[in-house]
Amino acid sequence: MRGALRDAWTTIAPDMSDRHGPLPPMMLILTVVTGLVDAFSYLSLGHVFVANMTGNVVFVGFSLVGAAGFSLAASLVALAAFAAGAFVGGRIVHRLRTHRGRMLRLALMTQTVLVLAAYVVAQVVDAPYLAGARYSLIVLLAMGMGVQNVSARALAVPDLTTTVLTMTITGMASDTRAAGGAGGKVGRRALSAVAMLVGALVGAEAVLHGHSALPLLIALALLAADTVLVFPLARSEAPWTKPL
Repeated sequence: MRGALRDAWTTIAPDMSDRHGPLPPMMLILTVVTGLVDAFSYLSLGHVFVANMTGNVVFVGFSLVGAAGFSLAASLVALAAFAAGAFVGGRIVHRLRTHRGRMLRLALMTQTVLVLAAYVVAQVVDAPYLAGARYSLIVLLAMGMGVQNVSARALAVPDLTTTVLTMTITGMASDTRAAGGAGGKVGRRALSAVAMLVGALVGAEAVLHGHSALPLLIALALLAADTVLVFPLARSEAPWTKPL
């Protein structure tokens, strides 16, 4: 238990001399963003995800056999927009791969602009979002999450992918001492799962009992905070800024 708590604490308040420096808590913030935007998309835009592309592939299968409540077009648009965002993210990563801080700064700025545009659409058009507004929101948010996913993949902070928890939960169980493993990283992995749960919980509460656009406003505030934090870090030449 002490080891897990220590691991969780060093994730929230990392040693700046560590190989990943200040990145772990910033990745946790992005994980909360994932929960928020997927709660919004699933509950407000129909059964579609803008971050969880595995879910959309499954939804395509459901749609093809005529399962009620799923839209083939929405799932395909989300997949295509996410891929487009990943392409944009790839351009950022390959351009700035020599400095992880500058890479994250530009990725965050790009994602923030996309989520801001989505929030404006969600505010201008009243829910339920139909036709053009619905697909505009899917495109903007899926592109933003594509950018986030690529930057998180390039930064490669262990156990903090920001969008996928399957391997994180697998590692939590399979690496325990009871399973014969070393028992490490339980605290960090648990924090990652909790961060996404919190985002989904807050996002669902906001959609169901508040205003449908509120999850996007909260996500926007978190992205803005991350962006502000990364600006001075982008000028750093500390070891963590160097490519892996």
